[in-house]
Amino acid sequence: MDDKKTNELMAKCEEMKDDPALMKECKIMLDTMAEENFEMEDDPDQDYTNMAQNISKEDVPKVLEMALKIAKSGKIKDDKIKIAAERLIRTLEPL
Repeated sequence: MDDKKTNELMAKCEEMKDDPALMKECKIMLDTMAEENFEMEDDPDQDYTNMAQNISKEDVPKVLEMALKIAKSGKIKDDKIKIAAERLIRTLEPL
């Protein structure tokens, strides 16, 4: 995914960050990450269960950033996490 596309998704995320459907997809991704005991390389001590339970609209862009990293990474092989990340990204893509 190129930087232009990433920037567009982040801008749309800022506009829609209180959208219930978007927040639901963020929560699903965080729950999946918690279930799979997944760690982000740049934030290994994050408690995704706690983040999912207490998600706020300010967290939505951060969760999208994680989803974009997961989608782009060739190192992450967990299908459940990749699918959750891709679903979150698709929530923001134009139909």
